Amino acid sequence: MNVNYNDHYHPLLLKQVPSGARAALDVGCGTGRFARSLAKRGLDVEGVDADAHVVEAARAAGGGPWYRQVDVREAQLPEARYDFISCIASLHHMPFDSVLTLRKALAPGGVLAVLGLYPIRSAADAVWAFPAMSVLKVNRLLDRRHPAPSVQIPMVWPPPLTYAETRRESARLLPGSTLRRLLFWRYLLVYRAQ
Repeated sequence: MNVNYNDHYHPLLLKQVPSGARAALDVGCGTGRFARSLAKRGLDVEGVDADAHVVEAARAAGGGPWYRQVDVREAQLPEARYDFISCIASLHHMPFDSVLTLRKALAPGGVLAVLGLYPIRSAADAVWAFPAMSVLKVNRLLDRRHPAPSVQIPMVWPPPLTYAETRRESARLLPGSTLRRLLFWRYLLVYRAQ
C-alpha cells in the first residue's frame, strides 16, 4: 500500500493555482506526479529535483512536464517567470531562506504554495499529530502485505524548523503569506506576489 500522504493534499494545492496561470515550477518534483497534474490543467510545467533517480523516473512517466536534475538554489531561475510555484515536502531539505529564490521567480500575481513538514515539539503539535498516529499504525499493518515502491524518495526527519519557527520565518521573508496546519505533520504556506 505504501501511502504517500503528500498526494492527499494535491487537490488542496491545485486550488491555489491562480486563474489564468500559464507557467508553473514544481520544486522537489520527485517522480513528477503533481507536475503531471499541473500539466493536465494546461500549464507549461518545469519540475526540478536534486535527486537524479527520481528525475529519471519522472521523465520515464512522461505526461507533459519538462524535468531537470538540479538543486533549485543553483538553478538560476528566471525572475518573474512563473505564475505558480509548488514546493511539496521539499523545503525542509534546504535552508528556509530558499523561499527568497522562489519569490523572485514568481510573476506578478503569481502564487507560491508550500506543503511543508514540521516536527512535533509543542502541545499543539501533539494534538494535531494524534489523528495521524492512528492512521499510520493501521497503514503500517497493511504495508507488511505490499512491496515497497520501486523509487525511494530521500527523507529528512525531523524537519529543522518547528511550526512556530516556520510561521516567524515566513512572515519575515514572505510578508502577507498565510500558514495553516494540516494533518500528518504538514502545513500549507501560501504567498502571492504583488
